[in-house]
Amino acid sequence: MVTYDGGEGVLLGLACGDALGEPVEGWSADRIAAEYGTLTEFVDGRVPPGGLTDDTEQALRLARSLVECGGFDPDDASRRFIEWFEGGAVGIGGLTRRVLRRIVDGDDWERASRESWENSSEGRNAGNGSVMRCAPIAVAYAHDFDELTTASRTSSKLTHYDPRCVYGCELLNRAIAGYLRDEPRPLEDALSALPEEAPDELIAAVEPVPDEIDPETLSPTGYVVDTLQVATYHALTADDAESAVVNAVNGGGDADTIGAVAGAIAGARFGASALPDRWVDELDRGDDLRRLGRELADLDT
Repeated sequence: MVTYDGGEGVLLGLACGDALGEPVEGWSADRIAAEYGTLTEFVDGRVPPGGLTDDTEQALRLARSLVECGGFDPDDASRRFIEWFEGGAVGIGGLTRRVLRRIVDGDDWERASRESWENSSEGRNAGNGSVMRCAPIAVAYAHDFDELTTASRTSSKLTHYDPRCVYGCELLNRAIAGYLRDEPRPLEDALSALPEEAPDELIAAVEPVPDEIDPETLSPTGYVVDTLQVATYHALTADDAESAVVNAVNGGGDADTIGAVAGAIAGARFGASALPDRWVDELDRGDDLRRLGRELADLDT
């Protein structure tokens, strides 16, 4: 079973990255440096310091669905995303919005997601909106890679049907699960487990991480391939959980989501106890995140 420290670490790390990065989402690294030097504390943005946006909000709903259903139920998870959407979704991405709107208007989730993807142009069809929320699955199925694979892929297809997103979720969750299992080479093992049909572009971006990447070439965009490359690089090159999140966020670009993905990996790698108390204490719904992290760990057998 996953340790409670690991389960909590994934959710709390994700939320810390979201909260730290949200106020500077869309900023360049130079602008962040000019304003803050190095941003290490939660500050005001669209939400108060320590507040959560779509990254954590969707992860929370996925986590609750897993716990309350005793496993992954795509219909239940989709229903919870709709409730969030209709209640006022802070920071929601364009593709997620289009898919959820179609579901509200009467489509089933599979048709809404597939056709929204088919009708989206390149550049609007493979964002990071599913990889940012998928980490609860890694906790629930850390020792069951068959279920992890199915749930990861399907969870992406709820809103992001592009193969780069689908296999990106699988890759990320296999890596997180590897850290939770205390495996020696989680990312390498996750890459080697991908099937032949996994997109070459995704593999080519992540395979060189971390040792063969020049950090000056990192592109912190909302494109799922870029997000995974940047987030895994910072999560794997940092010596501690705080540095992983800080470095990811201060690179700019889609700072909240890259911070969230890096934070989830770092939380699995170092545990909740390694996250700064000053961050965790200030997080909105920190107690819920801790509880859900433990309950997800209890699902893993």
